[in-house]
Amino acid sequence: MNFLNELYHRLEALEIKEQEAIQKQHLKGKLTARERLHILFDEGSFFEIGAFVEPILEEAKKKSQQYGDGVIIGRGLIHGRSVFAYAQDFTVLGGSLGEAHGRKIAYIQEMALQLGSPIIGLIDSGGARIQEGIRSLAAYARIFRNNVRSSGIIPQISVILGPAAGGAVYSPALTDFIFMVDKTSYMFLTGPEVIKEVLNEDISKEELGGGIIHTLKSGVAHFLYDDEEHALLGVRKLLTYLPSNNFEPSPISKSIEYYEARQEFLDKIIPEDSNKSYDVKDIINIIADKDSFFEIQPNYASNLVVGFARLNGKTIGIVANQPKVMAGVLDIKASHKGARFVRFCDSFNIPLLVLEDVPGFLPGIDQEYNGVIREGAKLLYAFCEATVPKVTVILRKAYGGAYVVMSSKNTGGDFNFAWPTAEIAVMGPEGAVKIIHKKEIESSDNPEQVKKKLIEKYKTEIAIPFLGESLGLIDEVIVPSKTRSILITAFEILNNKHISLPKRKHGNIPL
Repeated sequence: MNFLNELYHRLEALEIKEQEAIQKQHLKGKLTARERLHILFDEGSFFEIGAFVEPILEEAKKKSQQYGDGVIIGRGLIHGRSVFAYAQDFTVLGGSLGEAHGRKIAYIQEMALQLGSPIIGLIDSGGARIQEGIRSLAAYARIFRNNVRSSGIIPQISVILGPAAGGAVYSPALTDFIFMVDKTSYMFLTGPEVIKEVLNEDISKEELGGGIIHTLKSGVAHFLYDDEEHALLGVRKLLTYLPSNNFEPSPISKSIEYYEARQEFLDKIIPEDSNKSYDVKDIINIIADKDSFFEIQPNYASNLVVGFARLNGKTIGIVANQPKVMAGVLDIKASHKGARFVRFCDSFNIPLLVLEDVPGFLPGIDQEYNGVIREGAKLLYAFCEATVPKVTVILRKAYGGAYVVMSSKNTGGDFNFAWPTAEIAVMGPEGAVKIIHKKEIESSDNPEQVKKKLIEKYKTEIAIPFLGESLGLIDEVIVPSKTRSILITAFEILNNKHISLPKRKHGNIPL
């Protein structure tokens, strides 16, 4: 037997099958697994592993007529940095996961963890391979365990590029970030057919688990793109902010530009009427390096803005209340979103900047019944637990428990600054005055005028930021237009921050 000829024969078979896959996938408006990897990685850098692995069952071998068992694994470069990936091939047995398929994914996960490199999963699978029974389920279990073992050590990213149904959704759910493509990617535990049979309800795949659902309603996914190419380019962009592992520093940009002329605008961006809104993203984009803000989950719980940016070329994580949406209150979804992001940044040593303008937690029966106390405690726990540099700037409102939760001084915030427009108090002036001066207002001949004077007095004597500074609870009241330069200095001071935590197995976050 001429083994070299056999190798060429196998390589030719791969090429033929790729051409067949192109025809099948392009008809659906989708790319093949290899085309996706070509976009994801730097040109010519992908090194495939296990190309000729075959399915375990003889029946599946004959049916597939292709090596690889429906998944391509390997290592490549993204912006010159080592990254591992696997890409499921829906044209082979519907991308279903059998024993060999699962073993390949687990192998590349373990290699990424051992070598301290990010791992990216390109998901396009019908789920567990029914014919292989428990072997398929066991393969999934190994993958899930690897997800957990890698959590907080290497970045894990999932890109849903087709169906992800049943148990297949749990691996993406265990990773750090999930990308989806509108109209072609789906995630659900039980599909429309099962729902129709069990509940007699008609619902489409898109309505049940499409990208819009998971980026707007459930919050399961973080990013939604119109097509696969832009989703994969989004992954490449995200990685420019992240370290390869929890021991390495984040990449530093050598090109530093910022909106120097717009800094003065910060002195007048906060409306004089504290009930009027503004867009906190305007502040972020002025403070951060030019065009560097990369928002996470922009369509979910948009009353809280989270994302990565660069400050003087270095990656920071930003958590900001958004007065433009629901007045910037914290609620169940925002608390969960913020806590998850804070914990990710802490895991990978990314400093945190908090921009605070929060009137409190959203009141209501629905919020209480669905556990706003527990969810708010998650965000509080995340900030208290985080040991990375934490700098808070109070822009305007900082009321009650929400003030405490948003990385206040006594929860471990390293620097807490305030703009002159800051209002720091147990509650808003109007509510406080109604409680403190109830009798005085009711007995007055002109209750509205008395109330107005008392509110103004409350703002200037109790909620004023200079009181917090005098008590040492605010480090400095700063000129808004100087915020960028002050933050750069603050983070430089905190650059070598190191905290040794008490020995324990792990804390018990209020899940």
